[in-house]
Amino acid sequence: MFHPRRTIRALLLPLVAGLALLALPAQSATAASTLTNGGFEADGTGTAVPSGWSESGSTAASYVEAGGHGGSYRLSHYASAAYKAETYQTLSGLTNGTYTLTAWVRSGGGQNSAYLALKNCGSSEQRTDLPVSTSSWIRIVTSINVTNNQCTISINSDANAGNWINVDDLTFASGTTGLSIKGSDISSLAKSEAYGGVYKTSSGTTGDALAILKSAGMNYARLKVWVDPADGYNNKTRVLAMAKRIKAQGMKLLVDFHYSDSWADPGKQTKPAAWAGHSYSQLKTDVYNHTYDVLSALKAQGTTADMVQVGNEINGGMLWSEGSTDNWSQLAGLINSGYSAAKAVSSGTQVALHLANAGDDATVRWWFDNAAAYGINYDVIGLSYYGYWHGTLAAAQTTLDDVASRYGKPVFVAETAYPFRLDSDDSLTNQIDTTAELVSGYPATAAGQLAWMNSVANIVEAVPNGRGLGVFYWEATWTAVTGNGWDPTDATSGNGWENQALFGFDDKALSSMAWFSHR
Repeated sequence: MFHPRRTIRALLLPLVAGLALLALPAQSATAASTLTNGGFEADGTGTAVPSGWSESGSTAASYVEAGGHGGSYRLSHYASAAYKAETYQTLSGLTNGTYTLTAWVRSGGGQNSAYLALKNCGSSEQRTDLPVSTSSWIRIVTSINVTNNQCTISINSDANAGNWINVDDLTFASGTTGLSIKGSDISSLAKSEAYGGVYKTSSGTTGDALAILKSAGMNYARLKVWVDPADGYNNKTRVLAMAKRIKAQGMKLLVDFHYSDSWADPGKQTKPAAWAGHSYSQLKTDVYNHTYDVLSALKAQGTTADMVQVGNEINGGMLWSEGSTDNWSQLAGLINSGYSAAKAVSSGTQVALHLANAGDDATVRWWFDNAAAYGINYDVIGLSYYGYWHGTLAAAQTTLDDVASRYGKPVFVAETAYPFRLDSDDSLTNQIDTTAELVSGYPATAAGQLAWMNSVANIVEAVPNGRGLGVFYWEATWTAVTGNGWDPTDATSGNGWENQALFGFDDKALSSMAWFSHR
């Protein structure tokens, strides 16, 4: 079992115990415009105050030890009793402009807070929380606009007994980061409202769910479209109506074509009933006509789609069996038909291809290598990433970084979610309903839900060269409302996901909506 704990703690404690609760005086800023000792390699194991850095708070809890990310050493925060520690460095003589701090981090979790900050830079302090990752290093970034020629780089822990973090290989350079997409799928909303669903602000005032989400910072909505669903929802007519509301809120719109009458995902890609007997050649025409029909109607009413998914979680292809990955040339023809239709309506609409399982780099590579070999057209890569199913944050970061670089395309997390509680608000057992299913370090609370979303947002923000576009939550508005279950053919089907909505069982907006205000 991995335990990144202090190995020389017994030797060092007597030396620094007397300083444990004393804040060292802040050192005056020196004329240094580059980060000193960002890899913590200058001093060696046991150094209480790394060269170039200052400390405050429980200074005994901050030290250098062996086991670096890049070099031999790292900075760690750890103490056997509760502690607050800050390790910081002030740079002066900076040319004003935007800068990005990059760092490799690990954390055992459990702190009241553990974050990197850029402060005293002339603009509002910027923070990035450390994700919980007990063995693998994760790269995070924080950017800021420097307006006073200086900036303080700060590593902070407000920790309980036994909590720890590791930080290494910090760099501070010109550049900016942030997410352009802070979105959610709200495909459930129209039917929820029709069946009596209510949405409230955090203080309990009933309101428009979209307006509540917008006020939290949501800027992009995702709507699935089925061809001829049994319940009459999530079809062209309903998408058109919801698109008007989305655009009226000033949000952008992603239209997610399933090319099915019901759910399409890696386990099923069932052709719409109306296309069931069609040849491959006819299916290409079907895809074009359906895609063009929906998107041109959206454009005609002044709500042009900003992004389109040609297929939903198409790891195994779509429109089985003709469009399965057993026949890449046919799958390519079907996808390119959808791409062509989208571009014929609006050349500015971005076309995304969407796979499940961002934790599986090998499969994602296999898929997009084939896409390249067979001439599949697309603009953007979208990946589902559910931490309780799809592997670690570090694995997802590896995939996002790899595909963005390998294919030179922007990437986004098309779906992610996390529970704010484990019990059900209806009779159907929830998909995630036991503590054993949770991601370690992220409790099933609103705070845990927020921490998860910030962690996912942080790894997308850290994709190099600005290629991390953002994140869509799935599914913000799918609360437990009788009649609005998962099965469009069964009005009595329940919802196994209401504990992962962004509205609570009391219909109030959850504090976890704060993730929408991510940088």
